[in-house]
Amino acid sequence: MPIIESVSVASVAVPLDKVTSFSTRTVSERHYCLVKVRGKDGNEGIGFCYVGSAGGDIAKLAVEQLLAPKLIGQNSHRSEGLWMEMYNESILQGRAGAVMRGISILDTALWDLNARAAKLPLHHYLGSVVDDRVPAYASGGYYLEGKTPAKLGKEMESYVKQGFKAVKMKVGRLSPSEEEARVKAARKAVGDDVLLTLDANNAWRDLPTALEYIRRFEAYNPYWIEEPFSPDAIDLHAALARQTKINVATGEMEAGRWRFRELIDSGGAAILQSDAAVCGGISEWRRISAYADLKGVIVCPHWMHDLHAPLVAATPNARFVEFFLDDQVLNFRRLINKQLTFKDGDLILHQTPGLGFEFDEAAVKKYAGKAAWTKIV
Repeated sequence: MPIIESVSVASVAVPLDKVTSFSTRTVSERHYCLVKVRGKDGNEGIGFCYVGSAGGDIAKLAVEQLLAPKLIGQNSHRSEGLWMEMYNESILQGRAGAVMRGISILDTALWDLNARAAKLPLHHYLGSVVDDRVPAYASGGYYLEGKTPAKLGKEMESYVKQGFKAVKMKVGRLSPSEEEARVKAARKAVGDDVLLTLDANNAWRDLPTALEYIRRFEAYNPYWIEEPFSPDAIDLHAALARQTKINVATGEMEAGRWRFRELIDSGGAAILQSDAAVCGGISEWRRISAYADLKGVIVCPHWMHDLHAPLVAATPNARFVEFFLDDQVLNFRRLINKQLTFKDGDLILHQTPGLGFEFDEAAVKKYAGKAAWTKIV
């Protein structure tokens, strides 16, 4: 019986090389919470999550004080029971946000631990749909000083030249006419046969304003409009979906199957972007994806391609992995020792046990200090 011996947790802050903007905010560094769950048999699983651009220690404290103590001495294969016990333990403090991200991190580490113990890649341990590769879209198009529509177009074109058949750019920070110019330049650069997706990062507060932008975007046939409103405005997502031919995509900040059920049942998302590092871990992500499948909703998980590639490989209604080619935006890439490669727009899956990579301990110490890890036994 695989018994959990210890949990180690670290909080790291990784600065961006360039200050980068979204529709409503600007980011200069990213905070991550990392865990290692070790079994008495010597196997170890890892979990991780992006926890914001400030206050990353909140998730670390949740792991230390609320969640990790529930795992020590337990059978790691009892993952469903452990998930419920962590959720119940934190129900007053959490159900979303940093505490649910803590559950997500630990649940991911349990799946990784068990797959490594079974000597199987995670996608095979989950029961894969495909063996070796999954489709990806190249994510970029951020706002940088001096980045004209022409330069944005060149960026999008560079992804297509590398084989990607789908790309994503940011929208919503500028005026409707300025944003139309950016979308027009991107569409012209990638051509008509590439899926162009748009991410508004909660840019709009009301339906009329959103439609002022959306009506301009429709001429360029984007595949989806992502996070047009606050994640709490489920009714606005559903209302927009009824008034545009562009698919509405959202869910990256949602947590728990219950909120996702409300989002899906309202018609607020044709494409679900549930993030396993946010929504409750691999266990909860699979429950959410199964419900989405029943309702004919596609899953295209947000962020963290290192985590989501094997999940997409094992999920019938998953279409794309979001992929970042460098560490400018997703600088989590600096914290691990092995990167996913790509070919012809597909990510090539790791074939080594579990997630297929480890934390780069030198990098963790660089961004967290020498006493990076706190151990719970």
